Amino acid sequence: MSLYRRLGELGSKYISKNKLFKYGFNLSPMYRRSTGRVTHVSPDLHEVRVRLPISYKNRNYANSIFGGSMFSAVDPFPMVQLLNILDHEYVVWDRSAKISFKKPAKETLFASFIYTPNEIQQIKDQIAIENEMNFIKTTNLTNEDGTIVYCTIEKEIYVADKKFFTEKQAKRKKGKHKSAR
Repeated sequence: MSLYRRLGELGSKYISKNKLFKYGFNLSPMYRRSTGRVTHVSPDLHEVRVRLPISYKNRNYANSIFGGSMFSAVDPFPMVQLLNILDHEYVVWDRSAKISFKKPAKETLFASFIYTPNEIQQIKDQIAIENEMNFIKTTNLTNEDGTIVYCTIEKEIYVADKKFFTEKQAKRKKGKHKSAR
Protein backbone atom coordinates (compact mmCIF):
# COMPACT_ATOMS: atom_id res chain seq x y z
CA MET A 1 0.00 0.00 0.00
CA SER A 2 1.38 3.42 -0.95
CA LEU A 3 2.30 6.12 1.54
CA TYR A 4 -0.41 8.40 0.12
CA ARG A 5 -3.08 5.72 0.48
CA ARG A 6 -2.04 5.01 4.09
CA LEU A 7 -2.11 8.71 4.92
CA GLY A 8 -5.54 8.95 3.27
CA GLU A 9 -6.95 6.10 5.33
CA LEU A 10 -5.54 7.53 8.55
CA GLY A 11 -6.64 11.08 7.72
CA SER A 12 -10.19 10.04 6.79
CA LYS A 13 -10.73 9.08 10.43
CA TYR A 14 -10.40 12.77 11.37
CA ILE A 15 -11.48 14.79 8.32
CA SER A 16 -14.05 14.29 5.56
CA LYS A 17 -12.77 12.42 2.52
CA ASN A 18 -13.39 15.32 0.13
CA LYS A 19 -11.46 17.81 2.29
CA LEU A 20 -8.67 15.28 2.73
CA PHE A 21 -8.58 14.77 -1.05
CA LYS A 22 -8.40 18.53 -1.71
CA TYR A 23 -5.84 19.46 0.93
CA GLY A 24 -3.88 16.25 0.51
CA PHE A 25 -3.26 17.02 -3.14
CA ASN A 26 -2.58 20.71 -2.57
CA LEU A 27 -0.01 19.93 0.13
CA SER A 28 1.68 16.92 -1.48
CA PRO A 29 5.09 17.67 -2.97
CA MET A 30 4.41 15.65 -6.11
CA TYR A 31 1.34 17.73 -6.98
CA ARG A 32 2.56 21.13 -5.76
CA ARG A 33 5.30 21.06 -8.39
CA SER A 34 2.66 20.99 -11.14
CA THR A 35 1.62 24.52 -10.08
CA GLY A 36 -2.02 23.39 -10.25
CA ARG A 37 -4.35 23.69 -7.27
CA VAL A 38 -7.45 21.71 -6.39
CA THR A 39 -10.22 24.26 -5.77
CA HIS A 40 -13.23 22.01 -5.19
CA VAL A 41 -14.02 18.39 -4.38
CA SER A 42 -17.66 17.33 -4.01
CA PRO A 43 -18.57 15.36 -0.86
CA ASP A 44 -19.05 12.16 -2.91
CA LEU A 45 -15.77 12.79 -4.84
CA HIS A 46 -17.68 12.69 -8.14
CA GLU A 47 -16.52 16.19 -9.09
CA VAL A 48 -13.05 17.70 -8.73
CA ARG A 49 -12.06 21.12 -10.05
CA VAL A 50 -8.53 22.34 -10.63
CA ARG A 51 -7.06 25.78 -11.29
CA LEU A 52 -3.71 26.25 -13.08
CA PRO A 53 -2.54 29.88 -12.83
CA ILE A 54 0.11 31.13 -15.20
CA SER A 55 3.21 32.14 -13.26
CA TYR A 56 6.97 32.38 -13.52
CA LYS A 57 7.10 28.75 -12.32
CA ASN A 58 5.33 27.36 -15.37
CA ARG A 59 5.98 29.80 -18.25
CA ASN A 60 7.80 28.38 -21.22
CA TYR A 61 10.06 29.98 -23.81
CA ALA A 62 7.00 31.31 -25.72
CA ASN A 63 5.64 32.97 -22.53
CA SER A 64 2.68 30.56 -22.28
CA ILE A 65 2.02 27.76 -19.80
CA PHE A 66 4.49 24.89 -20.24
CA GLY A 67 2.76 21.78 -21.61
CA GLY A 68 4.30 19.61 -18.90
CA SER A 69 2.63 21.79 -16.25
CA MET A 70 -0.71 21.43 -18.04
CA PHE A 71 -0.40 17.67 -18.11
CA SER A 72 0.89 17.24 -14.56
CA ALA A 73 -1.86 19.50 -13.17
CA VAL A 74 -4.54 17.12 -14.46
CA ASP A 75 -2.73 13.78 -14.75
CA PRO A 76 -3.60 12.10 -11.42
CA PHE A 77 -7.28 12.93 -11.11
CA PRO A 78 -9.22 10.54 -13.36
CA MET A 79 -7.47 7.51 -11.83
CA VAL A 80 -7.16 8.64 -8.19
CA GLN A 81 -10.69 10.00 -8.15
CA LEU A 82 -12.14 6.73 -9.49
CA LEU A 83 -9.98 4.69 -7.11
CA ASN A 84 -11.50 6.62 -4.20
CA ILE A 85 -15.08 6.42 -5.51
CA LEU A 86 -14.94 2.65 -6.03
CA ASP A 87 -14.42 0.42 -3.04
CA HIS A 88 -11.30 -1.64 -2.39
CA GLU A 89 -12.63 -4.57 -4.42
CA TYR A 90 -11.31 -2.94 -7.61
CA VAL A 91 -7.91 -2.28 -9.15
CA VAL A 92 -7.59 1.01 -11.05
CA TRP A 93 -4.59 1.97 -13.17
CA ASP A 94 -3.66 4.58 -15.76
CA ARG A 95 -2.81 2.79 -19.01
CA SER A 96 -1.92 5.64 -21.32
CA ALA A 97 -2.41 9.32 -21.97
CA LYS A 98 -2.67 11.56 -24.99
CA ILE A 99 -2.36 15.34 -24.84
CA SER A 100 -3.49 17.64 -27.64
CA PHE A 101 -2.56 21.31 -27.48
CA LYS A 102 -5.14 23.57 -29.12
CA LYS A 103 -3.64 27.02 -28.53
CA PRO A 104 -1.00 28.68 -26.32
CA ALA A 105 -2.26 29.27 -22.78
CA LYS A 106 -1.47 32.78 -21.62
CA GLU A 107 -4.06 32.94 -18.84
CA THR A 108 -5.16 30.89 -15.84
CA LEU A 109 -6.60 27.52 -16.88
CA PHE A 110 -9.37 25.42 -15.30
CA ALA A 111 -10.34 21.75 -15.48
CA SER A 112 -13.23 19.70 -14.11
CA PHE A 113 -13.22 15.97 -13.53
CA ILE A 114 -16.68 14.47 -13.28
CA TYR A 115 -17.87 10.91 -12.80
CA THR A 116 -21.65 10.57 -12.90
CA PRO A 117 -23.41 7.96 -10.75
CA ASN A 118 -24.53 6.35 -14.03
CA GLU A 119 -20.91 6.11 -15.22
CA ILE A 120 -19.84 4.48 -11.94
CA GLN A 121 -22.70 1.97 -12.18
CA GLN A 122 -21.78 1.14 -15.80
CA ILE A 123 -18.19 0.46 -14.74
CA LYS A 124 -19.33 -1.82 -11.91
CA ASP A 125 -21.78 -3.63 -14.21
CA GLN A 126 -19.17 -4.21 -16.91
CA ILE A 127 -16.62 -5.46 -14.34
CA ALA A 128 -19.24 -7.85 -12.94
CA ILE A 129 -19.58 -9.36 -16.44
CA GLU A 130 -16.05 -9.11 -17.90
CA ASN A 131 -13.82 -8.81 -14.77
CA GLU A 132 -11.77 -6.02 -16.37
CA MET A 133 -12.14 -3.11 -18.76
CA ASN A 134 -10.42 -0.09 -20.29
CA PHE A 135 -12.08 3.24 -21.00
CA ILE A 136 -11.09 6.76 -22.04
CA LYS A 137 -11.71 9.76 -19.79
CA THR A 138 -11.30 13.15 -21.51
CA THR A 139 -10.43 16.40 -19.75
CA ASN A 140 -10.24 19.89 -21.22
CA LEU A 141 -8.13 22.71 -19.85
CA THR A 142 -10.13 25.87 -20.51
CA ASN A 143 -10.42 29.53 -19.59
CA GLU A 144 -12.53 30.38 -16.53
CA ASP A 145 -15.91 30.37 -18.29
CA GLY A 146 -15.07 27.24 -20.30
CA THR A 147 -15.45 28.88 -23.71
CA ILE A 148 -11.86 28.44 -24.90
CA VAL A 149 -10.17 25.03 -24.87
CA TYR A 150 -6.39 25.26 -24.68
CA CYS A 151 -5.60 21.60 -24.24
CA THR A 152 -7.38 18.22 -24.27
CA ILE A 153 -6.08 15.22 -22.37
CA GLU A 154 -7.35 11.68 -22.91
CA LYS A 155 -6.52 9.14 -20.22
CA GLU A 156 -7.00 5.43 -20.81
CA ILE A 157 -7.95 3.86 -17.50
CA TYR A 158 -7.92 0.17 -16.62
CA VAL A 159 -10.35 -1.18 -14.00
CA ALA A 160 -10.54 -4.77 -12.80
CA ASP A 161 -12.06 -6.88 -10.08
CA LYS A 162 -9.29 -7.14 -7.47
CA LYS A 163 -9.62 -10.92 -7.04
CA PHE A 164 -9.53 -11.45 -10.83
CA PHE A 165 -6.52 -9.14 -11.17
CA THR A 166 -4.60 -10.90 -8.39
CA GLU A 167 -5.23 -14.31 -9.98
CA LYS A 168 -4.25 -12.99 -13.41
CA GLN A 169 -0.97 -11.63 -12.02
CA ALA A 170 -0.24 -14.92 -10.24
CA LYS A 171 -0.78 -16.87 -13.49
CA ARG A 172 1.47 -14.46 -15.36
CA LYS A 173 4.27 -14.85 -12.79
CA LYS A 174 3.88 -18.63 -12.80
CA GLY A 175 4.14 -18.67 -16.61
CA LYS A 176 7.34 -16.60 -16.52
CA HIS A 177 8.95 -19.01 -14.05
CA LYS A 178 8.16 -22.00 -16.29
CA SER A 179 9.59 -20.34 -19.39
CA ALA A 180 12.78 -19.39 -17.52
CA ARG A 181 13.65 -23.05 -16.94
